[in-house]
Amino acid sequence: MSPLWESRIPPSEPKPASGGTLRAIRRGVPIVLMIVVCMVLMYLTRAVEALLVGKRRPWSSVFPRFVSRNALRFLGLKLIVEGRPMTHHGAVVANHSSWLDIFVLNAVQRIFFVSKAEVAKWPGIGTMAKASGTVFINRDRKEAAQQKAMFEERLHLGHKLLFFPEGTSSDSLRVLPFKPTLFAAFFAPELRDEVWVQPVTVHYISPEGEDVRFYGWWGDMEFGPSLLQVLKAKPQGGVRVIFHAPIAIKDVKDRKEMAARCEAAVRSGLPEIPDDYQDA
Repeated sequence: MSPLWESRIPPSEPKPASGGTLRAIRRGVPIVLMIVVCMVLMYLTRAVEALLVGKRRPWSSVFPRFVSRNALRFLGLKLIVEGRPMTHHGAVVANHSSWLDIFVLNAVQRIFFVSKAEVAKWPGIGTMAKASGTVFINRDRKEAAQQKAMFEERLHLGHKLLFFPEGTSSDSLRVLPFKPTLFAAFFAPELRDEVWVQPVTVHYISPEGEDVRFYGWWGDMEFGPSLLQVLKAKPQGGVRVIFHAPIAIKDVKDRKEMAARCEAAVRSGLPEIPDDYQDA
């Protein structure tokens, strides 16, 4: 369940804050209750959708956004949005820094995540991911044709897919090389002329006095301690979401060029890495 990217500079211990445990409870309990209630409502709505509109999910998809926006409010994490989600048919790509990305990116638009298959088996997170309509894939070239068909079906249903081309999460300061594999599906003849890809930068702003990588999740960091660290934080930090100009698949030569262009756009939204972390 741990991220794979590693840094030579270990994460710093967060500064102790008075009332941290009570604060975590005050924040965490409402979030958990909200998730449980909304999951029940979402499943009920999904049943109605199955009868009336099939797999399109026009109504149940509002619940992940509602939960995510309010979870950020309960946490006290300030959300700043620059630019606008594209209206084109297609997909979204973003840098991956934290488990918080799921809430942050769901809060700003209706999307369906593309995730590695093993996430479906994670306790809690896997259940939520399946309930929200996440597309699970194995990063295996042998399954490329099957994945292409799955992407094509979801895109034609009007679903906006979001994936992390880095393939892992980082310390929130940098953008790791974008892997072109998942972009290949969008270059199929049936999709090439109608699909656009929008790069999105997620930039976390650490709480005052804390490590600049406070919200990052990488290496052998466990989810539980990272969650508690965020729940206890006072003061809390913020996060900027920057929507860059969407790129038409038909205007790009191949998946490698698309990966490079998206990577450059996402990286442009992050500030320079502090000198102390340049070679991390």
